[in-house]
Amino acid sequence: MPIREILLQTVAALWANKLRSLLTMFGIVWGITSVILLVGLGIGFRVQQAAQLKTIGTDIAILFGGKTGMPSGGYAAGRDVRLTIGDVQAIKREAPLVRNISPELRRTVSEVSAWNAASRAVRGVWPEYQNFRSLKVDQGRLFTQADEDAGRRVILLGAEANRQLFPGQRVIGETLMVEGYPYIVIGVLENKKQNGSYGSGPDNTQLFTPYSAMARDFPPTERPGVFPGWISNIVFQPVSPALHAEALAEVTRVLADRHHFEPADKDAVWVWDTLEGAKFTERIFSTMTLFFAAVALLTLALGGIGVMNIMLVAVTERTREIGVRKALGATAKDIRRQFFAESAIITLLSGACGLAVGVGVCLLLRLLPLPDFLPVPTISPAAIFASLTTLGAITLAAGSYPALRAASLTPIECLRVD
Repeated sequence: MPIREILLQTVAALWANKLRSLLTMFGIVWGITSVILLVGLGIGFRVQQAAQLKTIGTDIAILFGGKTGMPSGGYAAGRDVRLTIGDVQAIKREAPLVRNISPELRRTVSEVSAWNAASRAVRGVWPEYQNFRSLKVDQGRLFTQADEDAGRRVILLGAEANRQLFPGQRVIGETLMVEGYPYIVIGVLENKKQNGSYGSGPDNTQLFTPYSAMARDFPPTERPGVFPGWISNIVFQPVSPALHAEALAEVTRVLADRHHFEPADKDAVWVWDTLEGAKFTERIFSTMTLFFAAVALLTLALGGIGVMNIMLVAVTERTREIGVRKALGATAKDIRRQFFAESAIITLLSGACGLAVGVGVCLLLRLLPLPDFLPVPTISPAAIFASLTTLGAITLAAGSYPALRAASLTPIECLRVD
């Protein structure tokens, strides 16, 4: 039987049972759409989290003083490790695998502008800190090494701090009284979508100033273990992500020599390693994406079972038609091709619709203003390939068995059916 005639008969058979065909096709459409959308959302979550982790810093490690967990060189365990500006200078000299480093001195002090007042955290840092901590200005400029060397009273405002202290006002070049000292505002930072922070809060809420000015004007309140030169923490960036672990070991050795603890003592210095955090997050969201893909492919497979079931029903309903056609000379191959063509048309047409709907929904979501917690879904070629491969397997599985069953019927048993 010519292919054209088989296709015409297939379309006629599907049209005769429009509702049943439509409901059967919906399972495939929903399955393909689920694969593309769920995998796209999983990848979107992963990309979103990676981007937000970069707002904390680009491949950085943040070190805090801890308490020694083992004796070393005659010193007992349980000693507090207090980080100092001397530690930062020593690391800069003796750790060649460290590209950039900065001390961080944090104080919460009063700020008064001509329009408002606040009590927000101020961070004293070196100029390179601004780059590897991803601080970018929306207005004005960042502070420079010249500002640091001269100890100039210049300050950067986070986006939220700016809105409170200078609500709708001109800000660049204005004077801000910080704990009674006049600081000149040189920049306002871009608003950050930051899902993590350390110390005194997200960057939007903070103020940043050169470390030399901070240490001079707002030294830490002296108390047991806190003294001139004490710093809140150290932030550094290795020469490359590939050498991140080696750089961290190098920094630990320098600190161990200066503070008399064993380099293997993990309690002496507490480390927040953003690279390890990024790898952990990547593993979590990769696993989540695979789970989404498995659920969606299972949904698609269930749609294929629906196609097989409806084709078996069609064989039962059309048994007499099969007998008449065989009595008139149709071969088993003709019968098999017709029923296989029907199932193939259902699955392929449904797959094309599902592909269009899935890609269309992803593109539509890119145009909509989504809440911060919902990522923009990514159209994944791997998801499309997996769904089309599964669809091909469904076409073969859903069509072959009903077609073989129809072809195996004899004219006599077919015509015996009422």
